Amino acid sequence: MPFGRKLTAGLAVFLLAAGLVVPLAAQQRSWEELNDKVTSLYQQGKYAEALLAAQEALRVAEASFGRDHPNVATSLNNLALLYDAQGKYAEAEPLYRRSLAIWEKALGPYHPAVAASLNNLAELYRAQGKYAEAEPLYQRSLAIMEKALGPDHSDVATSVNNLAALYTAQGKYAEAEPLFKRSLAIWEKALGADHPKVAGSLNNLAGLYRAQGKYAEAEPLFKRSLAILEKALGADHPDVATSLNNLAELYKTQGRYVEAEPPFKRSLAIMEKALGPDHPDVAQSLNNLAALYDDQGKYAEAEPLYKRSLAIMEKALGPDHPNVATSLNNLAGLYSDQGRYVEAEPLYRRSLAIWERALGADHTSVATSLENLAALLRKTNREGEAEQMEARAKAIRAKQAQKNPRN
Repeated sequence: MPFGRKLTAGLAVFLLAAGLVVPLAAQQRSWEELNDKVTSLYQQGKYAEALLAAQEALRVAEASFGRDHPNVATSLNNLALLYDAQGKYAEAEPLYRRSLAIWEKALGPYHPAVAASLNNLAELYRAQGKYAEAEPLYQRSLAIMEKALGPDHSDVATSVNNLAALYTAQGKYAEAEPLFKRSLAIWEKALGADHPKVAGSLNNLAGLYRAQGKYAEAEPLFKRSLAILEKALGADHPDVATSLNNLAELYKTQGRYVEAEPPFKRSLAIMEKALGPDHPDVAQSLNNLAALYDDQGKYAEAEPLYKRSLAIMEKALGPDHPNVATSLNNLAGLYSDQGRYVEAEPLYRRSLAIWERALGADHTSVATSLENLAALLRKTNREGEAEQMEARAKAIRAKQAQKNPRN
């Protein structure tokens, strides 16, 4: 069974804007233009181009303002975010850390920019499954935001939301739920009941209920979230596409395939129109629609969608991104379900290698990949190798369970 298909929404990283102080006007203007270019390219999903612009922005910042200037911290953060988006976690981490150190020195340990920097480093760890490292950073970020901005500020809601998302990823649902509800209440009070951030918060709470199998509680929240976004942003906005996808995922999880297909298709159409055919979010939408067909045994419909999704991911994110591993895994699962084991095995093995390299040998995605490959090996009568992989997967899951106990 393919995995890793859910299109997530609502987690927030902070792409930092132009600096807090204004030194020499010409240098500042030049750096700000580069910084704006980075932001624009990032939002378009043009990560390779954005990366080059971010590297240039950092070079200009260091040359113009000195290595310890807040503008340098902003450029470091944004370059790290680009590496992070491409799954280059080893390159991103020291940049996030250096950015954080500059902010702390320049602004003191309790400034909102420090909190934003802590949040981004925490997000990096969360993406790698390093939950024990992420949690204290999220908590410190939240504490700073509350002290600096007050308990009812919109940025506090973002920090609360991200901590809740971490607990959800760990299966700590009882800890996550009150945080998601607090985040929702803050946004409703601060921004009004029909704001897009309220929609995002509703979506996240609904996702928590879906993860627990509380489908009757999740559905009205997903629908309210979708209605808010359509009214606030228009019917063809990418956030509407994300909301449609999440509602469709709920239907698919319940086996309501006929109801799931139209929102999946509409989500894909919106993404293609808004972002272009080669954006990573389009690849995710293609993957999700393919997964729907896959679950129904409609392999002929699923295969070209999986292949197109994989091609986009490889082009946009590079061949070694974890999302590429997910696409490889899902296509391999399709082939395996059809008995096309010779085609499936190299895809499973490449997927496994990417996850091990990107996320480390003890990540849960590595365990899932090992289990999938072991199942194929059993189908092709290679019991000894299958047992070795199953034993390793079992050890990873036991280790993760010990590190991240559920409620």
